[in-house]
Amino acid sequence: QKSGAAGVIVADNVCLCNVGDECTSSDESHTCQTGEPIMADDGSGSDVTIPAFLMYKQDADLVKAHLKSNEPVQMEMTWNLPSPDDRVEYDLWTVPTDKVSREFQSKFMDAAKALSDHAYFTPHMYVYDGIKSKCRASDGSETCYNLCTNHGRYCATDPDNNLDQGISGADVVIESLRRICIWKHYGEDDGVGIPYWTYVNEFVERCDTPDFYNNEDCLIDVYKQSKIDGGMIEQCMKDSGGTTNDGTNSILEEQLELQTEMGVVILPTAFVNQSAIRGKLTFENMFKAICAGYLESTEPLICTKCAFCPEQHACVVDGQCLGQTSKTAMAPAKKKGVNSGIFVVTILLIIGSFAVAGLVYHRRTQESMREQVKGILAEYMPLEGDDGEIGMSTDFARKGGETMIG
Repeated sequence: QKSGAAGVIVADNVCLCNVGDECTSSDESHTCQTGEPIMADDGSGSDVTIPAFLMYKQDADLVKAHLKSNEPVQMEMTWNLPSPDDRVEYDLWTVPTDKVSREFQSKFMDAAKALSDHAYFTPHMYVYDGIKSKCRASDGSETCYNLCTNHGRYCATDPDNNLDQGISGADVVIESLRRICIWKHYGEDDGVGIPYWTYVNEFVERCDTPDFYNNEDCLIDVYKQSKIDGGMIEQCMKDSGGTTNDGTNSILEEQLELQTEMGVVILPTAFVNQSAIRGKLTFENMFKAICAGYLESTEPLICTKCAFCPEQHACVVDGQCLGQTSKTAMAPAKKKGVNSGIFVVTILLIIGSFAVAGLVYHRRTQESMREQVKGILAEYMPLEGDDGEIGMSTDFARKGGETMIG
């Protein structure tokens, strides 16, 4: 960037396993990688303004070959989302204790409702594979204290960093399972899931404290506020394998497989039409990305009204943009004619005003210059006139410069 580059192409040096013999890794210690590599800001890139792309090794090798042969290479960098049809699919990976996504989730229910059947939402809960994390010993015992469920199979980090009290990792896994069950019963059919969004926001408001996080009475209250059948959700959790048995849970297993398949390594992570959305998770970023994911001319009216509005959330709630940069507001205004007589009179008045102002300015300038000359002459020594008498320069000044100075 400091050298004047308009963009940066980073070439991966490890092949993807699914490309087979098409690629050969340059690093012999890594034969291939199972997941797609992800470039993301680690917090130190706030001053980087140029775009940066990562190319798969099999693609980058072709470019390198041309460059080594001194052949010109022309590349185009585009940021278009896949736009297959008139319905956008979007996903969100998070955990119940993720504070970064809370503001987004508190607002985006309005967008989900407004987008209706034009978009399909799927929430996902990130859990750690306890077996890979060595939280389950070879004899089946649990080695990670209270961070896991199902005898060390599914784990989460301790949100308050205190293993002896407060919310435990196992509590987070249980709540993750509960939310997926809520979605399966109250959102999976329509892809909108208003009861799910309501539950998430009500839980944060009422139960997201160490005293009430896994409190049965608090959960019953949230179920009631969200109009959710708590008994059906608890049964879903048990039917999937529960959290206390020494066995697998089908729902949590599915989440483990999906997070590996989709390459989720950063939380929260959002996807639109299976493409990861990088950058800060905000209502504005996500809504604009969803609206960009429709096949041309198939986007819903709410996108036309609000995607370019300065206050997107307010526009989605009100159904109209009060600013001036929505697509409808950006349309050129209808031209109106101006009466030619009024136009001519207006121009003449303007010219007359400038003429009067110029005359006044000229007279004042002349008077000011005359006074300055008088002041300067008054400072000189006495001078001799034509009659041979010595007079004061002030006498000359009083006469307006009529006296000849010899």
